[in-house]
Amino acid sequence: MDIYTIIFLALAVFIFLRLRSVLGQRTGNERPPFDRTAARNALGGAQDNNVVTMPGKVIDQAPLAPTAEPTPPSDRWKGLTEPGTALAQGLDAIVEKDSTFDPRHFISGAKGAYEMIVLAFANGDRRALRDLLSPDVYESFEAAIKERETKEQKTETRFVSIDKAELVGAELRDRTAQLTIRFVSQMISATRDKAGNIVDGSADTVADITDIWTFARDITSRDPNWKLVGTGSAN
Repeated sequence: MDIYTIIFLALAVFIFLRLRSVLGQRTGNERPPFDRTAARNALGGAQDNNVVTMPGKVIDQAPLAPTAEPTPPSDRWKGLTEPGTALAQGLDAIVEKDSTFDPRHFISGAKGAYEMIVLAFANGDRRALRDLLSPDVYESFEAAIKERETKEQKTETRFVSIDKAELVGAELRDRTAQLTIRFVSQMISATRDKAGNIVDGSADTVADITDIWTFARDITSRDPNWKLVGTGSAN
């Protein structure tokens, strides 16, 4: 055995001993590897917290939770309208064709849509408005934005509060459900020319605004979103 063979054997023994000291030996008492699936099941099947379900772009329709007993017709729309009114009959007609419809959930989503639309119009955000409005309403909004741009004017709008969102109308036309809401809000709005002078509204005064808007949705469509199809104002 030559000197080089002896050197290589000694080096191999040295490396083996170093690895053994670093990695250790199995004794039979080691903990099993962490099982994420088993841990999730032990916690009741909880999912990872970074998985987020995104809502619809306008007003998404959440299904009603199942109940042990059906709600009596006289109490179905309690807090929204009285039995036998045109509003109650309209809501009944919509629910008959779409059992997942929940007007209270709709009102909550409509408040968010109302603020989004008002601010998008003030900012001239055509892309946002196209997703929120019917083609006819979008055309009228876009014309107003274009006129403002031609005059080199800019509108500044800030919501102070939405004090009320009241359902005042419900109707089913063929496959289309239409819901009308009266919004009572407070906002600050001012339109300035290119020199920064206010030509309409006020940058300091809080104005009381009442808008009456109608939203619609094809209840046979898989798209859960409602779009603005009509606007009116009591101011």
